Amino acid sequence: MSIARLDSRALIRVSGPDARPFLHNLLTQDVETLTPGALRFGALLSPPGRLLFDLFLWGEEDAVVLDVAAERRKALIQRLTLYKLRAKVEIMPLADAVFVAWGADIPEGFVPDPRLAELGGRRWGDQGGTDATEADWQAHRLGLGVPDPTADTLLDKTYPIEADFDLLNGIDFHKGCFIGQETTSRMKRRGTIKNRMMAVAFDGPAPERGAEVLNGELRAGEVMTGAQGRAIALMRLDRLDGNLTVDGRSVRVEKPVWIPDL
Repeated sequence: MSIARLDSRALIRVSGPDARPFLHNLLTQDVETLTPGALRFGALLSPPGRLLFDLFLWGEEDAVVLDVAAERRKALIQRLTLYKLRAKVEIMPLADAVFVAWGADIPEGFVPDPRLAELGGRRWGDQGGTDATEADWQAHRLGLGVPDPTADTLLDKTYPIEADFDLLNGIDFHKGCFIGQETTSRMKRRGTIKNRMMAVAFDGPAPERGAEVLNGELRAGEVMTGAQGRAIALMRLDRLDGNLTVDGRSVRVEKPVWIPDL
């Protein structure tokens, strides 16, 4: 079992009598039924349905705590404030840290990651012992083929389904309206999904972000982020088979078990 602090994540508390309905009408996840202590994964999209912010939602008795990318926290607070209008909510940053645990057993106080059981658990608080680094956690995530929505997406260009939100419990298709719902629901309903983020394996260091994945001479995808021997790439689903290369190096798609047959 390993525990790491994620300095790449930060927290926002949304409180007040309208906190849940306010967020419920904005986010891809059901917030109305979020109970104290529960954890869900979701996103805030642009009106055309592209990914702006990925986030985890922690239920509290009279508030919701958002676990977001640290570099995007200020921007998310500004965006939520724009939507606030007359809603009776208070939106404040929290100084506490985010911790993750993974391995054989999740320690007490950690809540299972809602995306995938193998990812382990999460918690937030002001302190806690660690025995691993954030880099260790990122290697674990990458080994499972799970994208990092902040690092691996092109801001306001990537659709959440392309980032596998529908396969990682990040979208509630039964909750009703949310910003960007029409496009998101149409893509899922009609099966018009042409690209998905998937893990690719290779020998040596990761290619630079933006490097083209080629299938023969045809563009098959684009490398996002990675490490030695493995990366996340946004791949065209109709060009996964064949002679795949990046910068002249052979690569292969490694489809995890949580992605169904495509």
